[in-house]
Amino acid sequence: MELTNELKQELLERAAEARRWAYAPYSNYPVGAALLAESGKVYTGVNVENAAYPQTICAERVAVFKAVSEGERRFIALAVVTVNAKVPCGGCRQVLAEFGLDTCVLVGDPRGNLITETVLRDLLPDAFTPADLPRG
Repeated sequence: MELTNELKQELLERAAEARRWAYAPYSNYPVGAALLAESGKVYTGVNVENAAYPQTICAERVAVFKAVSEGERRFIALAVVTVNAKVPCGGCRQVLAEFGLDTCVLVGDPRGNLITETVLRDLLPDAFTPADLPRG
């Protein structure tokens, strides 16, 4: 599947739309994500905070876990929308790395404007992946 400019824009819009459902009463930092699987299906996610802070989950991981729970294992692109257009955190980068370092990462603002485009490999150099585990 080719990642066209139109598809990138659609992913950013889906992430911006999802962001409105974020549950972020503590940080007031709502995040929306839209993950494009190799199958062509898009999975969205939002951050869900909790009074017990370690139990909070990021929007990117919600999207990945939804996709994996539906049988997906290969991803083409992830769009993330935050108020200040920041890239995914280290934990989310590691979760994404499990499924491939060539995933395109699009970061946008709440209006769906593309601010940054990169690939996961550049966000997580020297990533620890399944290939690093001993076989046998």
